[in-house]
Amino acid sequence: MADDVEESEVFEITDFTAASEWERFVARLEQVIHDWKLTSVSRSRPLQQGDLTNAQWSERSQEVNFANVRFVISEHRLKLSDVDTGEKIAVELEENEENDHLPLALEDMMSIENDFPPRAHCLCRWYGLRHFVVLTPAANSDAILSESKYNLLLSSLTIAVNNTSCPVPLFAQVQQKWRRMYTGICEVPRLRTNYDMVHLKRTPYQYNHLEGLLNIFKSKIASQVSDPGTVTVAVRFTYALDDWTQYTWPLQFPDVEDAVVGEGESYTTFQSLPFGATADPVGTLYLSATWPSLTEAMIVDNDVYSDLEALKAPLWSCRINPTSSIQGLLGTDLITLLRLCQNKETLDQLLGKMAFEDEDEEQSEQISQALQKLTDPGRVQFPGISSVVQTARYRSKTRQRPLDPPFSSDLLTDVLQFLFPDALTGVTPSQSSGSCSSELSRQQSLDPQQEKYRHFKAAPKDSLTHKLAIATCVLNSVHGGLKAVAYLWHEFVLEMRYRWENKYSLPGIQGNAPNMACCLIHQKLQMLNCCIARKKAREDRNALQEANRNVSTASFFSVDTQYSADDEKGDELHFEVDFYADDSKNLNEERGRRSSSKRSDSGSEDEFYECEGEGPVEGKGPVEEEESNAEEGVELVAEAELEADSLNKEKLNKTEEKEVDTAVLESSEEKRWKPEGRLKVCGDLKLLESDEDLYIPITQDPAPMTEDMLEEHAEVLAKLGTTSEGAELRAKMQSACLLSDMGAFKAANPGCRLEDFVRWYSPRDWIEEGEGVKEEDGKPGGQLSQRMQLPGNMWIEVWGQSKPMPAHRQKRLFDDTKEAEKVLHFLAALRPSEVIGHLIPVLVQASLERLEEAGCESVPALQPHFSPLVSKASRLTRSTVEDVNKYEEILKQINMAELMIAKHQSLMAKFLPNGSSDSEADREMEAFIIHLQSQPEVPIRGGPTEQIGGAIHKLFVAAQKAANMMDEFEKIDDGATSETVSSISDFPAPAGREFLLRTMVSRPAPYSRPSPQRMFCVLMENEFRLAGAFSQDTSFQ
Repeated sequence: MADDVEESEVFEITDFTAASEWERFVARLEQVIHDWKLTSVSRSRPLQQGDLTNAQWSERSQEVNFANVRFVISEHRLKLSDVDTGEKIAVELEENEENDHLPLALEDMMSIENDFPPRAHCLCRWYGLRHFVVLTPAANSDAILSESKYNLLLSSLTIAVNNTSCPVPLFAQVQQKWRRMYTGICEVPRLRTNYDMVHLKRTPYQYNHLEGLLNIFKSKIASQVSDPGTVTVAVRFTYALDDWTQYTWPLQFPDVEDAVVGEGESYTTFQSLPFGATADPVGTLYLSATWPSLTEAMIVDNDVYSDLEALKAPLWSCRINPTSSIQGLLGTDLITLLRLCQNKETLDQLLGKMAFEDEDEEQSEQISQALQKLTDPGRVQFPGISSVVQTARYRSKTRQRPLDPPFSSDLLTDVLQFLFPDALTGVTPSQSSGSCSSELSRQQSLDPQQEKYRHFKAAPKDSLTHKLAIATCVLNSVHGGLKAVAYLWHEFVLEMRYRWENKYSLPGIQGNAPNMACCLIHQKLQMLNCCIARKKAREDRNALQEANRNVSTASFFSVDTQYSADDEKGDELHFEVDFYADDSKNLNEERGRRSSSKRSDSGSEDEFYECEGEGPVEGKGPVEEEESNAEEGVELVAEAELEADSLNKEKLNKTEEKEVDTAVLESSEEKRWKPEGRLKVCGDLKLLESDEDLYIPITQDPAPMTEDMLEEHAEVLAKLGTTSEGAELRAKMQSACLLSDMGAFKAANPGCRLEDFVRWYSPRDWIEEGEGVKEEDGKPGGQLSQRMQLPGNMWIEVWGQSKPMPAHRQKRLFDDTKEAEKVLHFLAALRPSEVIGHLIPVLVQASLERLEEAGCESVPALQPHFSPLVSKASRLTRSTVEDVNKYEEILKQINMAELMIAKHQSLMAKFLPNGSSDSEADREMEAFIIHLQSQPEVPIRGGPTEQIGGAIHKLFVAAQKAANMMDEFEKIDDGATSETVSSISDFPAPAGREFLLRTMVSRPAPYSRPSPQRMFCVLMENEFRLAGAFSQDTSFQ
């Protein structure tokens, strides 16, 4: 029985040597202090004015646990450069005691250089510290609310500080975080400083002035020394000005004021993107009047009287507080438009059912075909390419419109006139588009800012694509969102087809080929413009040639008739003329049928290319043109005679028939080898087979291609593989232009050889035997290069396949009809969101240009950031992968720049309403405005007596008049002088009052070492705060 009792007692023994949760928490605090090397500090130079605000701070943090509660312990240290002082004295705690120096934390408490820092940690502002550690609960739910927890946490900090001899102040945050309540401890040899705080929502009446605060301070230190001059006071009163009714906001908002007037829209400002802030970016101006380092006997401030008036303060400083939740028109509109790129709706889904101008005719046609479909249901007709094209042409002519458009037709007319200025009344589209393109190129060549944006993959300024992007942004933000964008794009595509059908060039599109440095939509518009130009030139040349044929034929018959009248054998010749006339009439009819059939098949692949060199476009002189027309007339006459002879074969005898056949063969052979399509002589080169000059032929231009066409072409070539058939097919695809050039060269140089072609086309592949060396027959000697002589060379094969044919008779390398239809199909198939995605790079460039127009160079705070922003945006527009998030980041930076410019303009309008000049006063005011935007607080030189202080004083006086509805000041005339006074104060009641009390007192006993005492007081409308740091001697108590 006794053994059982002993075993139970041994089992219930508790091991008190095991560490508790509280002891582990204290040990963890000590470990962090040692890890951060806070046991010894390096003594640096004393604080100078502005150090706490302008110098950099370093922070580091770590988590510690107390039972189930997580805390974050963080260190805050001010980075000071000791270059100015020239030395850095490292003093350990023992050296501090021997040299009788105050510890660094206590020395900072008594420094008067940084009494009211405008931007710093709250503990730094209240206690003037440059180095401290804060222990904060990690979660809001773990806030220290009870007094027992408060004391336990403070005891933990005290034990950790004493065990490690840490001279750095340690603080613990208590109560809710929004109250910013702290308690702390600082232990150094012979001195201890306790940091206490009081926070109330309302200011007690007895402590609403300096006199009551001094009573609290003196009662707290409870010193037996009663010298009233020992307490020094620093005071700051802050006045707020937020009424700007006397100073109107200089930026106008067309989307608010001019967007909708009555029933219709009147906003037609599409020339530039919207710009400006939605409200005045300058929300509140704070004026701080400061009285530094006064003794308590120098000023009186109680509930009856106060010496603390703003106009009597020796120091003035000013700062501005921006308006919260402000938005910029430019940045907001662009970000809103960018987010529409995620939308997948099509034009039909957005616009709904369409209406046609001739809807009744279409319905009647469908009704008339209803019976035919019922009687013959098996016959199904599928639409072909020609029918699809005709349908598109029909819809472009009838102007398909939605039943419920997002904006009025008047606004649509204004937008289309902005995009297509050549559509105005009285202006020929072809003439206006040409002048617009030339004016655009001239402006771009004269604009030095375009050099900054030449690396953007966007579109030139004031081009059609540029205008389209601006109109898209404006319509989306003001007139209906994505539906308005879809409506605009629908009308834009119809206008593109209309211009293609009527051969009207696109205004603001320059260049004969797509520019790969521009965005894809701009390349497509350049391709369409190129197709329009080719189509117009081809049809003009056809019309000119047809007119020349008619003139030549008419002149030929008139000459024959004259000869028949004057000849002796009048009857016989008259019969011949009639016979030829009848046959020629049939011939002309046949030619008309063939020419009309060719014109009707102009969209087919068999259409031939009329070269520009055959007309006056290539720069031929009048004499050359007359000669070519005469030669052409002779050829037409010969052709008419041949066809007439063939019709009269049965009437002629066999001998005459043989003579006619011989003449026909000779004339056709001569025509076959007659040189055609010559441009000019190629220098001094001669043909190798004869002494005739070598002529440069008129050739077809290579087919222009956009970047997506190049990618598709490269993909097709890559898919052919490496087989012999694939290589042959690839070579054939790549040699189409070479084949055309060889045929034109043979036509221009009858009897030429491949060597002649190589000497002109690729001189490096012709190797001369030596300078001045000739063969025996006197011809220049030389040979083809080795690569040209390799078996199976593509050039040799193509030369054998080519036939002598001038460029205007060859098959076109560039089928403008086919390519134009491809472009129109590409544009019509785009979703509105895809259109926006293609136009975003253009809008980014346009927004940066808009910032420059608004005066970003006049904002010094923006200058170092604008060039990197342009470079970053340029790289993003050239990126192959379109990243919406990266574009949104760029647009947010543009929005910030927009607000900075708006703030600068607002301040300029308030402080310099009449504009700036070159006077010294205006330059000083401009410098003050610039400092307001870049510095947290700007001191005002001279206070209220100088120009800047006087201007701020006038702002407050005007606001006071407006607030109290005073129209006039009262005037008091004492006979000798006249003085203007007001019945109210020039300044409103202070928005905040701050008092800083300091003293050096021996505590707790008269023989104790004097220690620094400090109390910071904040009195506001909804806050009363006292932050005290009270020290005492721990050796002589």
